[in-house]
Amino acid sequence: MSDFIIYIVDDEETIRSGIAVVLEPEYTVYTYSTAEAALEAMDSVCPDLVLLDIGLPGMDGIAALKAIKESRPEVMVMMITAYEDVNSVISAMKTGAYDYVIKPIQMDRLELSIGNALESIKLKKELNSLQEQYLEENMPFFIGKSDVIQDVMEFVKLIAKSPDTPVLILGETGTGKELIAKTVHFRSPNFKGPLVTMNCASLPGELIESELFGYEKGAFTGATPGGKKGLIEEAANGTLFLDEVGDLSLTAQAKLLRFLEEGEFYRVGGTRLHKVETRVVSATNRDLKKMIVQGKFRKDLFYRLGVVTVEVPSLNRRTSDIEHLAMYFLQRYSAKFNRTLTRISSDALDALKAYDWTGNIRELKNVIERAVLIGRGPELTTDDLGLCRVVQNNTETSAGLPQISSDGIDLHGVMQDIEAFYLKTALDMAGGNESAAARLLRMNHHTYRYKLRKLHETGE
Repeated sequence: MSDFIIYIVDDEETIRSGIAVVLEPEYTVYTYSTAEAALEAMDSVCPDLVLLDIGLPGMDGIAALKAIKESRPEVMVMMITAYEDVNSVISAMKTGAYDYVIKPIQMDRLELSIGNALESIKLKKELNSLQEQYLEENMPFFIGKSDVIQDVMEFVKLIAKSPDTPVLILGETGTGKELIAKTVHFRSPNFKGPLVTMNCASLPGELIESELFGYEKGAFTGATPGGKKGLIEEAANGTLFLDEVGDLSLTAQAKLLRFLEEGEFYRVGGTRLHKVETRVVSATNRDLKKMIVQGKFRKDLFYRLGVVTVEVPSLNRRTSDIEHLAMYFLQRYSAKFNRTLTRISSDALDALKAYDWTGNIRELKNVIERAVLIGRGPELTTDDLGLCRVVQNNTETSAGLPQISSDGIDLHGVMQDIEAFYLKTALDMAGGNESAAARLLRMNHHTYRYKLRKLHETGE
């Protein structure tokens, strides 16, 4: 017997029992004489498929179908009618019925239709299982039981159900905005379509438009002879993720707004209008409202991108999750580096919870990776963590900093090491984007690039 549950709802006992006799050897079957009884039973045992008579006493089949689709949209419904009432059948199909059968019922046709419906349900369940497996394996940033992160993930599950509603993800660097975008995609009806990502901060302004919208033959010097599809076209029937959307030029913003409103665009140098269906998810760690006041970001685009807005909490707002995340990364990197580290000392955990995580979860991941590499095990200690600044009770301590010995200390060398550490860490946190790394360090981009080049020249 399969795991599928089927309800038979018909006021004629001979119909109920006749269908049940045929189906019971293969499926779990429940029979009801009224729609009201079937709807009440769904609170305890939810069916995969309902065979529903249109001409029921009390609540009729059409009203019952609407009630099922409102409360249990995933349940498939097949209508049963005593005669081919075209208007009722059309109404049922428009309301969401999967199929219909006519009395007297031909059991061969009924079994074939049920088999097709349940095969569709089976594929959908397998797809949902694959989605959940992927998310569990690839979304470690959202490990934790804190109310704040649980609320975010429940909200993301809800909004992901739409195939095309734009989503704007806001949050500090390293909080996992890209993973939120992936979660939206893999929980959405667009799951089978492509997920295409563009980091708006990683491209010069003059290249963003051609990357996003594509270009035609001869559009500019150096253009590919046959032209090129843009990322919007690559993301057809899927999801387009625009990371660091606050870095778009005003010209690109105007073209993106037109696409969001009309679903159409022109390639660079082109005259033919292209239409594409895709969902646009965007993210930024910048204050877009402030940029609007400064004239650097379009107000109309802000509201179009943020039809739904997700605010990702910083790690400092979910300190109760730090231990869970740290242990996850410890196990991950211990396996990767073939180490035997299995636990974190209580002092080290206290230091992790007290630290001011300006780089959020990405910074925590980097700290644990480094600690696993240098730790002597089997327990990570405070020294292994190498945290340069720990905030405890509004005072700073020197955890991880070298101490002054009786022979003194090379302060210049220590300062160089600290600077090198932050230059590299910021670049890693920014995914290799120098402009974003400079912003993390509140540094001019050119100054950051100069310091990074000098660091490479010294071989550090």
